[in-house]
Amino acid sequence: MLKLQRLSLRMMALKPQRLHNIAETTSQSVAKRVRTMTTESSMKDSFAKYTDYLNDLNEKRERVVKASRDITINSKKVIFQVHRISKHNKEEVLQKAEKDLATVTDQYISRLVRELQGTDFWKLRRAYSPGVQEYVEAATFCKFCRTGTLLNLDEMNATLLPLSDPSLEPLQINVLDYLLGLADLTGELMRLAIGRISDGELDFAKKICEFVREIYRELTLVVPFMDDSHDMKTKMDTMLQSVMKIENACFGVHVRGSEYMPLLGSDDPTSFLLGVPDVEI
Repeated sequence: MLKLQRLSLRMMALKPQRLHNIAETTSQSVAKRVRTMTTESSMKDSFAKYTDYLNDLNEKRERVVKASRDITINSKKVIFQVHRISKHNKEEVLQKAEKDLATVTDQYISRLVRELQGTDFWKLRRAYSPGVQEYVEAATFCKFCRTGTLLNLDEMNATLLPLSDPSLEPLQINVLDYLLGLADLTGELMRLAIGRISDGELDFAKKICEFVREIYRELTLVVPFMDDSHDMKTKMDTMLQSVMKIENACFGVHVRGSEYMPLLGSDDPTSFLLGVPDVEI
């Protein structure tokens, strides 16, 4: 009987401790479950934000690609218009080309500016770079045919500032895209020089030759120090070919010019056109 009483007293002494342990285990389990649910909810919120961000970025990229494609198409039209130039219609052709270029700026470049101002330009650079390069090519082509000088990067970016919201960081053409567009310009100048030679405008062709040669010389000093210069190095090879074509054409006309000069007038007594009125070129 005494043993039973002692055992009962021992069990009664252990019972509160066991209940406390059970309660503590239960509270820890509940706390752990709450933390797990909170963590899962936080992760879901984070992934939802990332999803929205990536969806917005992809949609913006598609709009930027569309704007870049429109800029490319309409800038090419400006370049084709400039190629119609001759000494008889220079002012008319350049006025039309400059008007078309202003339309590209106001309608298509402005759309690109609205999409990219205040954002990380380099994140979407691959999406809009082709259009910007073509725009640089068209703008510098018009400027050279008008003044015989190069439109620099600061002058181009100054034209974009009025298109931007003053409270946001404006879109500015970066140096790399400007140089890539300048490299493409030499190809158009080569075609222009060959056309001017065929029309007898030798002085203009020589001026183009000197201008293109100077661009190539300056870029050969810059390209080796460029970090992302793969595209530029590829275009440098094409640029060298353009320089050589212009030089060969000008050299050929200079060397063989005496063979063709009698055909331009009737003053040479050995010319079979003696007595025929002079032909103006």
